[in-house]
Amino acid sequence: MDGNGRWAARRKRPRAIGHRAGARTVNLVIDFCLDRGIGALTLFAFSSENWGRPEDEVGALMKLFVGALDREVGELHRRGVRLRFIGERGRFSSAIRERMAAAEARTAGNTRLMLNVAASYGGRQDIAMAARALAQDVAAGRLDPADIDEAALGARVALADLPAPDLFIRTGGDLRVSNFLLWQLAYTELWFTETLWPELGVEELEQALRVYASRERRFGLTGEQIAGAHAASPTEGPP
Repeated sequence: MDGNGRWAARRKRPRAIGHRAGARTVNLVIDFCLDRGIGALTLFAFSSENWGRPEDEVGALMKLFVGALDREVGELHRRGVRLRFIGERGRFSSAIRERMAAAEARTAGNTRLMLNVAASYGGRQDIAMAARALAQDVAAGRLDPADIDEAALGARVALADLPAPDLFIRTGGDLRVSNFLLWQLAYTELWFTETLWPELGVEELEQALRVYASRERRFGLTGEQIAGAHAASPTEGPP
């Protein structure tokens, strides 16, 4: 969700105002997913590197985070959204951690949309934590090192209980993934837009879905193999 600060700067307003505007776009995107039956949405709200930003900006983000948790969770629950946080939450204040846990508990039974919020999250950190968990199992005698493979590591990273993401959307014009879901994005389709996050609208989200639908997802195979699989199983979706 990139571009909140630049959106504010262009209007000669504090960066905190941009983050507030970005929060409104979060609601728009959630509505979009609910309206179209999209089952999972992961938002990169605050990276592990964002702690190094100016103290006043981090403080404003924390206040915004608390306000959103206090204000939005009831409505998310009413609409059938399950809320989950991924990342190193130990760096947050106890008040925020308590709100996060309460929001997760309150919405745990919902199935209409899985909303994952990456907060104090980094893709490298995610992989390192998964490797550490495997190492602990080896040290405790619960796991043979020879049994460590992609599946074993993949089962320990964040969002292991969900299918790999189909589509990655980045606003703000930068053409990189910026340490987001590095393991999970291996075969995800990427879509970038110059539009700043607070200005993102339904039309561009629809465009992103159209572009995604036009792409051939080969997962390491050839186009001929994919076409052959579709011909053999015309009622099935892509592999």
